Amino acid sequence: MVAIPLAWLQLMREKTRLLVALAGIGFAVILMFMQLGFQDALFESAINLHKNLQGDIFLINPQSTALIAMQSFSQRRLFQSLSYPEVESVSSIYLDLALWRNPETRGTRSILILGIQPDGGIFNLPGIQENIKKIQIPDVVLFDENSRAEFGPIPQQFRQGKLVQTEVFGRRVTVGGLFKLGASFGADGNVITSDLNFRRIFTSRQSGLIDVGVIKLKPGSNINGALAEFRGDPPTPKESQFDRLLKSLNLSKKQLWTCQDFLSSNRDRPYGLPKDICVLSKDEFMEFERSYWANGTAIGFIFPFGTAMGFIVGTVIVYQILYTDVMDHLTEYATLKAMGYTNLYLLSVVFQEAFILSILGYFPALLLCIGLYDLTNKATFLPIFMTTERALVVLLLSIFMCVISGAIAVRKVQAADPADIF
Repeated sequence: MVAIPLAWLQLMREKTRLLVALAGIGFAVILMFMQLGFQDALFESAINLHKNLQGDIFLINPQSTALIAMQSFSQRRLFQSLSYPEVESVSSIYLDLALWRNPETRGTRSILILGIQPDGGIFNLPGIQENIKKIQIPDVVLFDENSRAEFGPIPQQFRQGKLVQTEVFGRRVTVGGLFKLGASFGADGNVITSDLNFRRIFTSRQSGLIDVGVIKLKPGSNINGALAEFRGDPPTPKESQFDRLLKSLNLSKKQLWTCQDFLSSNRDRPYGLPKDICVLSKDEFMEFERSYWANGTAIGFIFPFGTAMGFIVGTVIVYQILYTDVMDHLTEYATLKAMGYTNLYLLSVVFQEAFILSILGYFPALLLCIGLYDLTNKATFLPIFMTTERALVVLLLSIFMCVISGAIAVRKVQAADPADIF
């Protein structure tokens, strides 16, 4: 027969105290889950647009800080990239925030407007491809159906076959279709239209000034090699500029020398785009946005700080519970020491109690947080979901929190002397 551990028996002896302890641990675990969930949702929502862009290399103004604060640059820089043989196509993106008028309440709210070339095919979002031709019509836009409800019942009215018209930045527009992207911490909603319609809305924007340049490379192209070439990075000592060009084209020297047309058209091709733009890969473009929210705003500090506060609160709660339990059983501990049990055994009892508390408090909180995540997602459209990685991280934090509390409370057991107690 397997003996019931002493730690379990001590915890179950005071059921009310055990329930209070589990409630405190559960609260701390929920707080850590919610803080980490909001932080991850922030980063995911911030780069959701980037992840759905169909491109390999992106050009932005070096003075840009985030999608909601882009600085324009000359479209000629994007066209210059067409001189490189690796480039298959280029597309322009215009970005700006504008006031959207709710067609029912007539209230206004800031929304992100994206202007694209209708034939560019740069977005991989549900609803874009089937509606892309509609934005070629003057003053027609596509509305993000995952935008916040404050913009009005646009998706419902559109699906009912109603003519949905409103004002954006004081200009009358018609909703020609829906797509799915989702709100972010920077924008509560999104609208996509053509580059021409974008300039009709923002009349002060000069023609030829874009916010993001998207470059698609030919299939099989070396992205790292193209990045180095666009940036004008010097060749390695063992690799000349000529050798790098051969590698990017997948040609041997013999093949290249027989291609007289290529030699005549590319002999004087400039190496590297001008330095007044920033050349980024897709991963770097996403990291550019993530870094802004993590390091350039207070939000990146608040959520880790909230997680740390939850950890500290849980540690204090568990310590109080374990310390009270140790004091209540101090006589029993002293008796065990008088019977020959070592300090190590008594310490293991307290640590077992801490571990049991962490497990019993964690799993109910995990189930509750899954429901809270779902509720938050439906209310805000933020991409907040339970992940295995986050569940494991919080589990380890919960165990560590309780073990630290046990380590502090166990000092009283070590000091228990049978001669002083009896």
